[in-house]
Amino acid sequence: MSTCKEEYRNIIAVTNRKLSSRPFLEQMERVSRLQPKAVILREKDLQEEMYEELAVKVIELCKQYQVPCMLHTYLETARKLQHPYIHLPLFLFRENSGKLNDFVEIGCSIHSVEEAEEAQKLGATYLTAGHIYTTDCKKGLPPRGTDFLKEVCGAVTIPVYAIGGIHAGTGQIQEVIKCGASGGCIMSEMMRI
Repeated sequence: MSTCKEEYRNIIAVTNRKLSSRPFLEQMERVSRLQPKAVILREKDLQEEMYEELAVKVIELCKQYQVPCMLHTYLETARKLQHPYIHLPLFLFRENSGKLNDFVEIGCSIHSVEEAEEAQKLGATYLTAGHIYTTDCKKGLPPRGTDFLKEVCGAVTIPVYAIGGIHAGTGQIQEVIKCGASGGCIMSEMMRI
């Protein structure tokens, strides 16, 4: 199956510069040109100062193509840049509960129905749930599968995006949408597109 431009509107691109097949900013321009639903700048191995430098450039690139850029983990960087979009692992969301009113969009990564319900109560505006399919990022860990995704989607009222082992043009995006998800997140493939 080929990937049509319409399919990218249901995809959140998750970055990993170590997987990029070309210079990272060049890769991010290619990704942004496809106009995915959003980009999560997930480079959490970077020290915050380096992350901030990269974030400034990626936010600007995303703006050129009207693609929301979700900063990941680094709350103070997002605040310093007055950037209204953040994505947090649940433990950071818990630690900062009640202190996130300066963000318009707050995404949260979850791995169970209980976590999904908790994140929604804490004020998440969307969730990433996974991992749904077998993925090299979680080698040896069995995927949670589409039944898990259906449960999560049924337990919350905010948008849920499936993550883990998703490939564009394979029918997986349509499959996760049938489970109740708003779309899917793709990392590896988006870094090589």
